[in-house]
Amino acid sequence: MASFAYVAVDRQGRRTSGMIPADSRAAAMDAVVSQGLSPVSIQESTTATKRSINLSTLLARRGNVPNKAVESFTRELANLLGAGLSLSRALALLKREASNPTAKETWGRIHDEVVGGESLADSMAKHPQAFSNVYVAMVRAGEAGGFLHVVLGQISEFRAREQELKSKVKAALIYPIALSCVATGVLIFLLTFFIPRFSSIFSQFGSKLPILTRAVVAISSSLLTYGPFVAVALVVGAVLLRRWSNTDKGRRTIEDLMLRTPLLGTVIARFALVRFTRMLGTLVGAGVPLISSLRTAREAIGNQTLSDSVTHAIEQVQRGTALSKALSTNTQFFPPSIIEMIAVAEETGRVDKELIRMSTTYEADLDRNLRMLVAVAEPLLLVLMAAVIGTVVVSMLLPVFTLQDMIN
Repeated sequence: MASFAYVAVDRQGRRTSGMIPADSRAAAMDAVVSQGLSPVSIQESTTATKRSINLSTLLARRGNVPNKAVESFTRELANLLGAGLSLSRALALLKREASNPTAKETWGRIHDEVVGGESLADSMAKHPQAFSNVYVAMVRAGEAGGFLHVVLGQISEFRAREQELKSKVKAALIYPIALSCVATGVLIFLLTFFIPRFSSIFSQFGSKLPILTRAVVAISSSLLTYGPFVAVALVVGAVLLRRWSNTDKGRRTIEDLMLRTPLLGTVIARFALVRFTRMLGTLVGAGVPLISSLRTAREAIGNQTLSDSVTHAIEQVQRGTALSKALSTNTQFFPPSIIEMIAVAEETGRVDKELIRMSTTYEADLDRNLRMLVAVAEPLLLVLMAAVIGTVVVSMLLPVFTLQDMIN
């Protein structure tokens, strides 16, 4: 429990000050008011009476809030506000009911900051480990428009669909990644353990060994000799590549390369399209102005190259261009069929509903593309793995088949 220093005015108008223990600044304020005083200022004490931090709280501050806790917080806050509870009371209930130490600490801070006069969006912006920029932008729009509980409900639904979509992508990548790891492990085992034992047997034949066998033996010897240096070089290269990919130029280069890759580029573009259309439809349906909705939805794309096309579209919409025409400049991200449907929706005034419908339709299309990508990747990886490992095995068997000729 923390200790708070307060300055207050009593019923006779006299100033008084003191210390009061409380769990939060809001609780301290309530305690001062209950004494018949009017608080002027309340600050947490910096003396030794400051809150003691146990191990679970310390770990909570260092960790991130789990996604499930954020989803539960969003859904329950929307329900509480929709039921007519005040924001401060709803936050207090969620703080008390939170089971995760990290979430409990974060919800408590948000409650105290909101009670202290900050907006919910500004308070959430201080906790990026729990609330993304898109999340904060939607909450800010909901507060400004007076429909916070509606926006929170839409965020909850959006996050649930987003998590489902990401799960599909991860599930589709599990088998190809596992297959690649197994193939790499088998190849390293053959080159470092299997081949050196055959090399000692074949060394007496010298240059009479087949070219393929000599090449594989040379690779094996090099790997045994320079293997540690190669491993260090790979680690350093991976670190440098990661740093370069975090720069604007590196990120754009990698994203462009991925978008140009057959099948993979289509999957990435469809994934971004689903996120963009669902976010834009949700915001427009909640009453957020189109320009603000486009700027917020742009953050949900997750690909800088595709985001640039939306930035250009925003500039055109600001000049009075129709949304469908402004989005038509990038045919890879917005196919002609999408543009036509948005144009019709603009004429009928159903842009929000059409965007959400399209996101659902293209999510199913994305699922089919993922299945196709995996269906193509699996046999390719199997053939590649069989070719590489088969080459190594055959190179060791060739001298056995020609053993009599080499002896003669």
